[in-house]
Formats: sequence, structure tokens, C-alpha cells
Amino acid sequence: MFSGFMVNAWIVATIVAVVGGAVGFFVVLRGSAFVAHAIPNGSFAGAAAASLIGINTLIGLGVFAFGSALGIGLLGRRGRHDVATALTLVFALGLGALFLSFTVEYAPEIYSLLFGEVLGISANQLGPTIVLAAVCLVVLALLYRPLLLSSTLPDSAHARGIPPYAAELAFLILVALATTMTVPVVGTALIFSLMIGPPAAARAFTTRPLTAVALSVAIAVAVAWAAIALSYQTNWPVGFYVGVISAASYAAGRIWTYARRHRVAARGEATKNGGESPRFARPIRSSSTGSAGS
Repeated sequence: MFSGFMVNAWIVATIVAVVGGAVGFFVVLRGSAFVAHAIPNGSFAGAAAASLIGINTLIGLGVFAFGSALGIGLLGRRGRHDVATALTLVFALGLGALFLSFTVEYAPEIYSLLFGEVLGISANQLGPTIVLAAVCLVVLALLYRPLLLSSTLPDSAHARGIPPYAAELAFLILVALATTMTVPVVGTALIFSLMIGPPAAARAFTTRPLTAVALSVAIAVAVAWAAIALSYQTNWPVGFYVGVISAASYAAGRIWTYARRHRVAARGEATKNGGESPRFARPIRSSSTGSAGS
């Protein structure tokens, strides 16, 4: 499990999980799950076009990923964001269907781009993946504060010189960059799962931004590692385990949130019925001490 071609799988899965967990925090924070689904699927059409004309599929992925991001941003500026996302998605999928109709030799690549081939990562894929991951994380670090402010307090962000449209476009480009890096190695389905499940679970466990980002990355890495190990042992698809474990992590977060709220409500009810809890009670100063006691 830790020798030969599997070493590449562990390295790439870890890198993808780190990027997916970090970028996915803002996907969940901004309520943009549909965007995280649309841009990777839109980039799939670019890979089909690149394969058709005989160039590197990474170029096609990048062009269509950034094109989809710009399309969503421009169409959503003056209209409904979900409609703009849907229109961009169906247009890209239509182009992908057209490109695929021109060839009958694309079946393995289609499966790989949709569902990933983590256990078949070659050594020459490591370099580009590492470089793109580093660029993505650097861009995320530079945009962290503006994106956080525009996602949580858009009016304050606008007052501080961060236009909502500029912040949205920067976010879309960040998702496109993460897509270009991850789709060739894990597919559209896996990166969507990693961008949604672990960050949503982290948001359920904590409300502190930096803690949530770190926890999202940790959960995503744990999901990727568990999926690879289970897939190696059972010969079941990695995507199945990534989806199931991601959903389970979110369910665990929701259960923990419910239990925490129940405890807080029970504590408040006990305080209401029996006076202040000793833990939070303040020392009461007797009025008989007068000014000398003070």
C-alpha cells in the first residue's frame, strides 16, 4: 500500500485534499456549492476539446475552467447568480457533448476526468500538480482577508473598498484554479465532494475562520487517506469512499452541533428555574458593608 505507484497516489491525494479543504471553506461560507459543481464540470468540456485537437488536456481544462468562472461572474452581475451558473454549466456540457461526438476513442479519459484515477497517478503528473497547488494556496493566502470580509460582512467590505463584484470574481477564479489543478488527477466528482463535505463539517464544529480552515483541511486529508486505503483493500472505487466519508463527516458535525445546542438550552433552562449557575454567578457584595466595605 505504501510502495511503488501507490506513493504517487498518497502524495497527490494529500495535495488535492489540502487545496480542496482550504478553497472549499469559502465555497461553503459563501453558499456557492452550485459553483463548485459547475466549474469542474464545465472544465470537462475543455479536456474533451483538447484531446480532440491533440494538445495537453491541462490547457483545455484551464481555458474552460477560467472561461466558466468569467461567464458565471459576468452573467451573474446583473441577473440571478444561480441562473447564470446553470446557463454556464449547460452551455459547457453541450460543447462537451459535441466534442465527444467527434471521436470514439475517449471513453477511458472520460471516466478518468469524471471520477478520477488516483490509484493510477504517474510520476510526471506530480510536478505540475505541486506547482499549481502552490500557486492556488498563495492566491488563497493573498485573498483570504478580503474574501472573508466580503463573505461575512459584504456591506463593511464595500465600505472598505472591496467591491462585491470584484470579490466574487476573485473567488470564482480561485475555484477555477483549484479545478484546473485537481480535475486531471481526481476528477470532477471527487473534488466536488472534497470542496463540500469536509468544509461543511468544519463549519459545524467551529465558527472561528482560521480554525475552520485548518479543520476543513484536516478532515479532507483524513477522508482522502481513508478512501485510498479502503479502495486498495476492497477494490471499490475511490470516489465511492470519498463521497460516503465526506457525507458522514458532515452528518457527524450536524449531530455535534445539535448536541451542543441541546446542552446550552438545557443549561439555560436550569439557570432560569434554579437561579444562576454557580459557574457563571458573579460575587454579590453585601449592602451592609457600606463604603468601608467597598
